[in-house]
Amino acid sequence: MKKLTNKEKEIMDLYWKNGPMFVRELQEQYDEPRPHFNTLSTLVRILEKNGFLDHKQYGNSYQYFPTVTEKEYGRNSLAGIISNYFNGSYLNAVSSFVKEEKISVEELRELIEKIEKGA
Repeated sequence: MKKLTNKEKEIMDLYWKNGPMFVRELQEQYDEPRPHFNTLSTLVRILEKNGFLDHKQYGNSYQYFPTVTEKEYGRNSLAGIISNYFNGSYLNAVSSFVKEEKISVEELRELIEKIEKGA
């Protein structure tokens, strides 16, 4: 799965939060000054081309909807990071977090406890 740019992720967050929307409705989700309609339309079409959105046609208008859940995207993004930066090893990733003090040994113990309990 392709990685989303910041702008694409922003748009997908709005679709994941609100469900199916026309581009005009998407535009209304933004605070002023809102992005230009054509800019959003172009980004939405790119997201559709990349498999993140699909559409249903209503006359001359298209209502877009997500084809990938936020959870699926997050899972695939994490898998890509693990694959690219930690040689596919989740153990290497966790070890790196412990070494860089991003996670404490106590937090690691809590994580193991949760795993053992099946959470």
